[in-house]
Amino acid sequence: MSAPPENWERQSSARTPLFNGQYYSWWKNRMRDHIIGEDYELWDIVTDGPLATMKKNVEGVDVPKIRADCTAEDLRKWEKNAKAKKWLMCGLGPDEYRRIQSCTTAKEIWDTLQVAHEGTPQV
Repeated sequence: MSAPPENWERQSSARTPLFNGQYYSWWKNRMRDHIIGEDYELWDIVTDGPLATMKKNVEGVDVPKIRADCTAEDLRKWEKNAKAKKWLMCGLGPDEYRRIQSCTTAKEIWDTLQVAHEGTPQV
């Protein structure tokens, strides 16, 4: 894993690590540690997804809940996803942001960046 030169921007623990397209492995590890340091449960959201909030429709098939049907726990899950997305998006430069701007979950952002910079496990 290569690291950036000594005078790298954004070394404060209060700021998210900045990724501008270089040193992905370094950024990935720092971002993971940053998110875990903020809230360990957020890291679960990044790696596993926000856990779908589902309900059974009249035919007995599971379908996503609409906001009006969500419980406080359902909303907490989506709030955690929004917080994880915020941390990831705030750590990206403009070119990387364009790559993930259509992603709807933190997991989707993380996976998109990983595939773009490391490839897929099958490669």
